[in-house]
Amino acid sequence: MKHTPMKQALRASALSALVCLGTWAAACHAQNAVTPLATVPSVDVPRYMGTWHEIAKYPNWFQKQCVSSTQATYSLQPDGRVQVLNRCKTDKGEWREALGVARQIGGPTSAKLKVRFAPEWLSFIPMVWGDYWIIDLDPQYQWVVVSEPKRDYLWILSRTPQLPPATVQQLLDKLATAGFDLKRLEISPP
Repeated sequence: MKHTPMKQALRASALSALVCLGTWAAACHAQNAVTPLATVPSVDVPRYMGTWHEIAKYPNWFQKQCVSSTQATYSLQPDGRVQVLNRCKTDKGEWREALGVARQIGGPTSAKLKVRFAPEWLSFIPMVWGDYWIIDLDPQYQWVVVSEPKRDYLWILSRTPQLPPATVQQLLDKLATAGFDLKRLEISPP
């Protein structure tokens, strides 16, 4: 088979186009790649206990009925696990509650926890446990940012029903830098 200059030019053009396309695809992937989510280095679990008020969140299916006063209360149990009581007010002004349990993953100061709201008898099933990662925490334990490895869920919580606007803005700036989509974030009514 004879290679004419025209065929060689077409092959070279096709090869160049493939290389350019591959380079473009790799660049797009690298641009959209997000670094793995990091947690804070350690958490003093007894200090973390108590009531936290929701300041903002990514909307999710299990909080659809919540319209205000969303809060989480954590209580350390004798076995080292944490009782979780999530509550909020519905549009009818009634309190809605969900009782769960959390356990630390990786040691007594780990910022990675697993939480479940399914009944105890289902606790052997891995999928009933959700990730609860503390990714930012005020040194005085006055606010916290919680998410999970895929960044599908996100909460900003505070010891008080409201945070100063400057603090919220600092947290939003950090979240944007960490690859969170701030367009999804909803500010929670007090």
